[in-house]
Amino acid sequence: MNNILDFTLLELKAWFKNQNESEYRAKQVFDFIYRNVWDFDDMNNIPITIRKKLNEAFYIGIPKVVEIYESSDKNTTKYLLMFNDGNVIETVTMKYTYGYSICLSTQVGCRMGCKFCASTVNGMVKNLTSGEILAEILAVEKIIGTRISNVVLMGSGEPLDNFNNVIKFINIVNADYSLNIGQRHITLSTCGIVPKIKEIADMKMQITLAISLHAANDELRKNIMPISNKYSIKELIDICKYYTEKTNRRITFEYSLIKEINDREENAIELSNLLKGTLCHVNLIPVNKVTDNTFEKSTKESIIIFSNILNKFGIQNTVRREMGTDINAACGQLRRKYIELKGDNRGE
Repeated sequence: MNNILDFTLLELKAWFKNQNESEYRAKQVFDFIYRNVWDFDDMNNIPITIRKKLNEAFYIGIPKVVEIYESSDKNTTKYLLMFNDGNVIETVTMKYTYGYSICLSTQVGCRMGCKFCASTVNGMVKNLTSGEILAEILAVEKIIGTRISNVVLMGSGEPLDNFNNVIKFINIVNADYSLNIGQRHITLSTCGIVPKIKEIADMKMQITLAISLHAANDELRKNIMPISNKYSIKELIDICKYYTEKTNRRITFEYSLIKEINDREENAIELSNLLKGTLCHVNLIPVNKVTDNTFEKSTKESIIIFSNILNKFGIQNTVRREMGTDINAACGQLRRKYIELKGDNRGE
């Protein structure tokens, strides 16, 4: 059986046509699904004979909510979700004055090996399909009872390592028959798979691209992010400039500040020189504590000094507001804790 959430409207119309049924039924089905009707038998304006065919061919792959954790300030909520195959992933909502943002996972686990991230500790289990990524939003919207306004592909997994599914997800979630979330309200975060960044640039998508940089020279970055052994910082910066030329979109560079490793004044100066002349914004992130490494968060004084140096060189930057630290809201931490307790990499 197929997860109907993996289908675009055109694909579902083609299925109905192949069944010798009217193509407009596809839009009717999606109208129900995106209004949180997740049982074909409850779609009461669709004939019983067609509902029978739908039940035989499809399932609606909404994950089960396993656990919910809410931060003390009630602005951040983390959801542990389980799919039909028993795999568990994390999804996080963040409440702002303008509405809700959701941080989605794109893979179960991750194989990138970034040393500051808990998602990668047990490796990658599987790619999420476009419909499974979409289902994270549907499951959470039903719980919170309101619409998600912004999407961040920054949860567990490397989005560009699951390229086809992620691009299809963006196209579906952007469609007016679906959730109609504009591309400019979608941020994709990547550790820097250069050829895939070029593909996105050539598509001229209007999403916000966020690059996990975390160091301004290859030697230091290789110690933090193994992807640097494949693509140099020069290659990465060059493709970022190509991206901005193609899309006219500003890039966000994410920089996790790790005490006495990449948070010194000379690191800030080196980063400023690297990004000079690039259409960008730097997001400074106090690093999260992960059990398997000794990384410590930079001091407030070091963070302020680092930010001020970037400002002095004309590099726009902000220090990310810490949200959900009391509920392990950083990528992978909740899932890892859960599967350790269950003794199963999927979480069953």
